[in-house]
This record gives sequence, structure tokens and C-alpha cells, in this order.
Amino acid sequence: MKRKYLSLAIGSVLVTALAAPVAWAQDAAPSDATTQETKATNLGALTVTARKREETLQEVPVAVTAFTADALDKLAVDDISDLDAQVPNLTVYAARGSSSTLTAYIRGVGQSDPLWGVDPGVGLYLDDVYIARPQGALLDVFDVERVEVLRGPQGTLYGKNTIGGAIKYISRGLPREFEGNASMTVGNYNQLDVKAAIGGPIGGADSGLRGRIAVASLNRDGFGENTVTDQDVSDKEILALRGQLGAYAGDNFNVQFAFDWMDDQSGVRGAQMLAPNRFVPGVQPLDSRYDVRNGMPNVNDTEMKGISATVNWRVNDDLSLKYVVAKRESDSETNIDFDTTQAKIADVKAFYSDQQVSHEIQANYDAGGRARGVMGLYKFDGDAGGQVLNNFFNLLFGDTQGVVQTESIALYADWTFDLTEKLKLDVGARYTDEDKHATVLNRGYRDATYTQPISVAANFDKTINFKNTSPKISLDYEITPDIMVYGLASRGFKSGGYNIRAQATAVPRSAEPFQDEQVDSYEVGTKMGFLDSTLFLNLAAFHNKYDDIQLSIFTAYDSNGDGTDDAFFGDFTNAGSGTVNGAEVEYQWLPTANWVVSGNFAWLDAKYDEYMFKGVNIADQQEFTNAPEFSGAVNLEWRTELASGGNLSARVGYSYQSEVVATTEVVRDPVTGATTQPITQDGYGLVNAGVTWRLNDAWSFSLSGTNLADEEYRTTGYNLNAALGVMTGFYGAPRQYALTARYNF
Repeated sequence: MKRKYLSLAIGSVLVTALAAPVAWAQDAAPSDATTQETKATNLGALTVTARKREETLQEVPVAVTAFTADALDKLAVDDISDLDAQVPNLTVYAARGSSSTLTAYIRGVGQSDPLWGVDPGVGLYLDDVYIARPQGALLDVFDVERVEVLRGPQGTLYGKNTIGGAIKYISRGLPREFEGNASMTVGNYNQLDVKAAIGGPIGGADSGLRGRIAVASLNRDGFGENTVTDQDVSDKEILALRGQLGAYAGDNFNVQFAFDWMDDQSGVRGAQMLAPNRFVPGVQPLDSRYDVRNGMPNVNDTEMKGISATVNWRVNDDLSLKYVVAKRESDSETNIDFDTTQAKIADVKAFYSDQQVSHEIQANYDAGGRARGVMGLYKFDGDAGGQVLNNFFNLLFGDTQGVVQTESIALYADWTFDLTEKLKLDVGARYTDEDKHATVLNRGYRDATYTQPISVAANFDKTINFKNTSPKISLDYEITPDIMVYGLASRGFKSGGYNIRAQATAVPRSAEPFQDEQVDSYEVGTKMGFLDSTLFLNLAAFHNKYDDIQLSIFTAYDSNGDGTDDAFFGDFTNAGSGTVNGAEVEYQWLPTANWVVSGNFAWLDAKYDEYMFKGVNIADQQEFTNAPEFSGAVNLEWRTELASGGNLSARVGYSYQSEVVATTEVVRDPVTGATTQPITQDGYGLVNAGVTWRLNDAWSFSLSGTNLADEEYRTTGYNLNAALGVMTGFYGAPRQYALTARYNF
């Protein structure tokens, strides 16, 4: 019998964090979705595209977690940083002084440096389009269909810079019938969020045209303030828009256009001074973890926009073709007062300007026989650049400016073969050929006007080529219709490049390229369903070999030729290699029709095998960044039908992570040679809860609370104590609560 494109084989254990109710609603008849949701007696199926073809989570031999729109609402997920507790071995947060710049790590692999010339280690995708730069990439959740998080290297199907994994944000599709929704959220810190979407056929049901538009206005006062200017910091002020238009020529051919725009005018994030700065005598740390005394403007603006066109053609029952062309742009201005005081110790103003154009042609073949798969061609052209103005002690003035141009082309294929009725072999490979062209000009200036250059630290124009083949092979065996085991070997890589902060005049090697990094991953796992599909349990264990690890560190150098290292610069280097071992458990249990228990547990052991610093291997002194040894979450939901025809649900969740190193530091200080410690965060737990009342098919109301114990926890920080006296930490959000009213039509 021919295999259906929408497989509903068995359920989805990995719809974590109360996603089960949504899966039930999806499988229920549309006219009775609400009733079916509360009467469901087993866990339903959720379709994902982790292998660029439609499959249920439970049949995919890949570690992937997916969240439907309803699950995201129940978990009070405002942006993708709120997902990290619900996905094993995922760490996501806003990058230091920014509110919308993405920092993401999966299984200890990622990248925290947002400057151009440095690529992320976790790939972010918006509706099949790769977002190459982290600025503006901490996407707010609205008008979403689902979010998928793929763990482990995804080099075969998703290419470079998915060395840790991939996050896929899938927005709602174009509806066949007129529909829409509107919601308003009010909360503490004067939160006011308004979201709305409307879509359907244009010019009649048989016109062949469909459209959709969604808007969001997201606003909140700051968690803290600048005690000198009384301006809010760590506030939120975002406008966002998404639009879609589709032309359908029957069921086998369509063209879809999409546009998205986001304008983030939030202020800077507040950072707490963790220790007095010796260069600012008498200034002590503030009590609040969000208040600051910054002497720089409270400007942290990011604008991001993109446009794409997708052509889908079902050639016949066996073959479908897809072509996606997209262009994206972003511009940012940010002010980073490293010392958080009125003194000009380390004041930095940065401008980023990025653009990219990508093309992807994809063929998906499935004739219902023993072989099926996907193959494609991908091309990427992008320019990332800007200027960073540095003021140190109001004595040293310099800038970093330039552009990194990337031209990349890749060819990939991934095929599944049914060796027997129960045993399947999946093989794939991706070949990438990439050129990186860096134009760098770093200069010193006479004063803070940055108009009179007095020295040149780096001035070069260079190109380097990278070639990589990323293979994958997996075997999965169906022990029973509800239990599958798999073994997987895969490779991922992150391209190299040039250090745009190079001090090539004093340190010539800093103008030389750093190499691409690579992860070879070996994984075994199982996806299991028990008790008539009321209990799902998924396990995964992996062993990763991580080579040529790219790290941003501070390196000392002799600036005046007297033989003594008296200055430092931001270096970027391949520090060495490491081994990452781990295990992950995800579970979902429906003990009765009224109760759902779900969550995850993760263990991670990440260690450097080699870390070369000034010719010495200091691997035993270094720790991986954003790689807690233990983390996990448990969620409990209760729901019931109401006599009025609606339903009521209540949930509580607890998440925990053990001690984590939040920043990349060299233990031996680059200037003094003394031992220093990175910014760390002790183990901590967060409590979230919520209640949702569905009055009927149209109206719903929800009350949610996050970090209800008001736990203080650092996500990242700066340790520049030796050279600049700076030791600061950036903290996660405090206790928040909000009430949301939603209307569907």
C-alpha cells in the first residue's frame, strides 16, 4: 500500500510539556475539537519535518522535540528562549546586553560571540529559511504552528552551522476557510501584548488565492532602571508583522510568498556589577540585579525583515519538488557600557548590518516502495559587517570595521531503505563548498570623535575556502508497533573565518584565518509507547568528538615593543578538542483523561581533551560553556469538561539545571598571568504555573506565572577584571504573571 505523506503511525512522545492536548485536538474532528480534547483516552500523533519530509515524531530516528501552538501558550512561551527548560540539553538566552540577539547551545555546542565573522553553532530556521545572524533572531512566538528543536549535528540536511542542532520555527499556513484570532495580555511590569491574525481565501473559495496577515505589539516596562537617568532598562518594545499570499493551481501546484518584519526598540539589558571596579573608587555594586548607572545612551535597536517565495509542485504521486528563494536583512545599533558606571572605563557602541540571499531546490521521492528520500541543492550569499567604536578609560579610542562576505553552495541527499519490514537503513551526505572574504580595518583615533586616525591595528583583505562532507548513517528497528530502537552516526561542521578584532600590526598571526570546527556524533536511542498509547518514553545516549573548537578569548600582547605584554585584544582561535557524552529522557503519561504528566531529564559530561593557550595545554583547567551536568523539567496538568460546554485546565511545572559556566574565559589571565574564574551560576530551579478556561470554541482566558519563586540566576556576563576591572552578570527574568484573553473566529 502506498505510504501516505501524512503518517499517523503511532503517537508523539516528544511533544513535551503538555503538547499532548493539542495533538489530540489535531486528530479529532474539526467540528468537535474541544470535546475530543477532554475526552481523549490516548496520546495522539504530531507531524514534523525534521528530515525535510512529513513524519510523526515517534517514527523519526532523530532526537527532536516539538511544540504545537497550544502547548506554547500553556507553557507561557513568549520567545524561543523560554523553551530551554522543556528541551533536554538546550540552553537559549538573550546575548548579554541585547534583548533580541540569540545565544543558543545544544549538548554543549554553540556560539556566544555575536560579531560578524563568527557563525552561530545552532541553526535557526523560519519557515525553511536559514537565519544566518543572531541579531533579532530571538524570535517572539506569535501566529505559530509549531516549533521543532533538533538535537545533535544536522550537517547532512541542514548544512553548516547546525553543529549543535537546529531550531525550526514554523508559522501558521494559509487556511482554506476564513479564520482569525486576536488576543490581549496584561501583566506586571505594565506588560501589554496585543496579537492578531486573519486569513483565508481571497475573492471567493474557488479563486485559488489565499492570504494571511499577523501582527504583534509586545510591550513591558523594565525590570530595572538607570539610577542616574531614571530610564527603564531590560524593558520590551517590539512591533512585528508577518504576511503570506498563496496562489494555488489545483492540488498539485502552488506558489507562496511570505514577508516578515520586526522592530525592537527595547532599551539595553541591565547588568549587575558583581564586584567593585578598582578604576572607579567608591562605587559599590547596586542591590538590584537589574539596576545600572550606565553612562551610555539607552539605545539597543534592531530591525529585521525578510521576504521569500516558495514553489511547490507535486509532479506525480511519487515525486514532489520545492524551490525556496529568500532575502533577509537586519540592522542594529547597541550601546554596551561594560563597567556599568558613569565613568568611561569600557564604553562600546556597535553597529551591525547584515543581508543574505538563499536558494534551495528540493526533490522528495516516495513511491511507496522500499526506498524513499530527499535530495537538494542549496546556495547562500551573505554580507555581514558593521563598526564597533571602543573607548577605554577615555584615553584609548579605536574602532573595528569591515565586512565578511560568504558564498556557499551545497548538495545533499538523505534516503531511507526498508531492509526488512521492521529494519530500516537511512544514509545521507552533504557536500559544502564555501568562500569567506573578509575586509577588515581596525584603527586607533586621537579622541572620541573617531575622525582623526593615529594608528592602524589591522588592515587586510583576504579570502579563504572551506570544503566539507558531512555524512550520516542510521539504523532503526521496530521491535513492536509501539517500540523502535535506533543507532545513528552523523557529522556537523561550523565554517571558519577571520577575526575581525585582529591586532595584525602587533600580532601578525591574528590576521590569519581560524579553521572550521567539526563534531562527529554517535547516538543510540529508543522511542517507546506503552499502555495503549497512554505512556510514551524516549531515551537517547550520545558520544560526540568535538574538534578545532572555536573560542573567543582575550589575548595579551606587547603594544610598545618593550618586551612586556601590556595590552590585550579580543582573539578568536581554535582552542583544541573535546569529548561530550550525554543521555536524555523524555516522557509523557496520560494516567486518566483528566491528567497529563510530561517532562525531561538530561545528563551531560563535556570535557576538553586539548586546550592550547600560549603553547601550554590547559585542558584540565577549562570548562565547557553552557553545558550543565544535569537539567530537567516536570509538568503536571489537570483538565476537565464544564457543564457549559467549555473546559478548564490547570498546570504547574518545575525545571532545574545544575551549576553552569556562563562565559568563555581563559583561566590564566592574558595580561597578568594570574588565575581567574569564569562567570558561573550555581544550580537553581524555576516554578511556573497557569490556568486556562476555554469558555467555548471562540473565547478563552488564561492566567500564567513564571519564575514564581523569583529565583535569581545569571544567564551570562563579562569577566574583564584584570584589564578593565569589569565583573558583571546578566540575569534571567524575575517573577512575572499575566492574564490573557483570546478570541478565535
